[in-house]
Amino acid sequence: MRASALAFLFLSVPAAAQWSGWDYENDRPKEQWKEELEINLPAFPQDENLLQFEAGSASPNRFFIDTKSMSIGKDAVIRYTLVVKTAGGATNVSYEGMRCGIREIKVYAVGGKAGNWMRARDPQWRRIANRDISHYHSVLRGDYFCTGGKGYVPVASVEEALRLLRYGPRERYAQ
Repeated sequence: MRASALAFLFLSVPAAAQWSGWDYENDRPKEQWKEELEINLPAFPQDENLLQFEAGSASPNRFFIDTKSMSIGKDAVIRYTLVVKTAGGATNVSYEGMRCGIREIKVYAVGGKAGNWMRARDPQWRRIANRDISHYHSVLRGDYFCTGGKGYVPVASVEEALRLLRYGPRERYAQ
């Protein structure tokens, strides 16, 4: 009995591995995602290009997106410069990417005091969590950068994302 159970286990592992590359919702093989290799950092943000967005009342900070830095890559990653102005007067700047479908962000670089970029040492994709301290990423994903449905996808264009940032997420549903 034990031998047959082990044989079944060993035979089922290769079968499971074979089917793990299948997209059951769309009844086709899953496409392998590849990130763009060359990520060029944008110009450092200028105050006149910052667009404030509402990130909820949980934080006293103010949140901005640099309108000149936004892009949607061929890899479906929305890249943008985020500026956070804290209630205490500090300003934090980061150049980030967001993958809508799997709720991940990556920080490519952070802003230095001299108004320059410092590349992240080991940029890794990490899950967007609904924690108070980083709730703004969830807001960016759900209200401004990604369209609804089961598998969130990036908005159709940078212009659409900027319109949503300017007029609020209700603009999406008013059309």
